[in-house]
Amino acid sequence: MKIPILKLKDILITSIQIDLTDEEAIEFQTDVLAKVSEIDANGVVIDITALDVVDSFMARVLNNTATMVRLLGAEVVLCGMQPSVAITLVEMGRELIGVETALNLDQAVDNINELIKSRATTALKERRLEPWMGCR
Repeated sequence: MKIPILKLKDILITSIQIDLTDEEAIEFQTDVLAKVSEIDANGVVIDITALDVVDSFMARVLNNTATMVRLLGAEVVLCGMQPSVAITLVEMGRELIGVETALNLDQAVDNINELIKSRATTALKERRLEPWMGCR
């Protein structure tokens, strides 16, 4: 089953509404990465509000997807995690290391915009310092 990936300006928003098989999870990951590359997205929001259960494989796919998206130059925010899912992930030792999270979609969009803005500001500062690098 294809998970819809919507474009909102330079951000992609996707919502996983059903439990995915391992194959569907990998297909989702591939689709997200392809779409990030295709539209040169600056951010991705993944909404998992509808998921009552996230197994260790899905947790790994989400974590790896976030890492891969960042390697492509975009920011990632995961939102809508149910408390029971958070508890289970920690108990399984499957914490989502380095993945920005938000309570809901509104907060996630705000967070992703802040991350994008922060990254752009940092890049601008680094470019301004480049001519002076190596000079003493």
